[in-house]
Amino acid sequence: MKTGLTELPLDQVRTLLAVVDEGTFDAAAAALHVTPSAVSQRVKALEQRTGRVLLVRTKPVRPTESGTVIVRFARQLARLERDAWTELGMNDAGDTTRVSIAVNADSLATWFLTALTRVPDEPRLCFELRREDESRTATLLREGLVMAAVTSSPDPVAGCSVRALGRMRYLAAASPEFADRHLGASLGDALARAPVMTFDRSDDLQDAFVRGLRRGRGGASPVRHHIPTSEGFLSAVTAGLGWGMIPEAQAEPLLETGRLVQLAPQRPVDVPVYWQQWKLDFPALAAVTEAVTATAAAALRA
Repeated sequence: MKTGLTELPLDQVRTLLAVVDEGTFDAAAAALHVTPSAVSQRVKALEQRTGRVLLVRTKPVRPTESGTVIVRFARQLARLERDAWTELGMNDAGDTTRVSIAVNADSLATWFLTALTRVPDEPRLCFELRREDESRTATLLREGLVMAAVTSSPDPVAGCSVRALGRMRYLAAASPEFADRHLGASLGDALARAPVMTFDRSDDLQDAFVRGLRRGRGGASPVRHHIPTSEGFLSAVTAGLGWGMIPEAQAEPLLETGRLVQLAPQRPVDVPVYWQQWKLDFPALAAVTEAVTATAAAALRA
């Protein structure tokens, strides 16, 4: 007879989650008020029951692919348990519900915080935001570290639902002084040499823009500055450190005042944005989802 997730011993599941969250068996034992030997025995018993290795015994420990499934289940189970206590009226009056969300820096700097201000005051919520590139936020969902994520992936993570929020438009821009100094008649070739801003080493938006101008030949210049915050990125472009792809909502006020000039106005870049969340019915998560989708409908392009 196959063992389903619903038949997994809850003490073993919770112990595995504690080990992953605390990073070591000893720390998990302290958090659970049991001995390290008891923690080790519970994890081994769970591995025997599932027939899979669930942890990589490093420091800190890491869940394997199978372990990630159990960890996600454990977090969802804990969330359901807290909601049940709340509905029974058996929680403390001052209790708050923690909602963990992965969101990319540009959304966080432009429209996402507005969405959170529109979430009703009841139930009382405490937001825990994890800033991550939109191409990698789904990984945090897959690992069970967050309940929901703003992501560029339309493919739902196992156990999650997905809905389109809209398209975030980016404009290639630079300071007027930078444009005069570095850019010539052939914009694509000039951008292949001119200093460029990137968010981090995995940021491909500027390279994709240049490849589009040059019909697939090469990308942006190897002279690039990494600025890992949306506000810092904008300030660096405005100061003339390099050119970059700026979210439309951030670029427009500076374009109107002449502090920035748009490069290739006929070539904006639209990045589809999606909302992925656990499928489980959490009232708190439902309230956040409603506020996020309504705000995105007004802030993003359809």
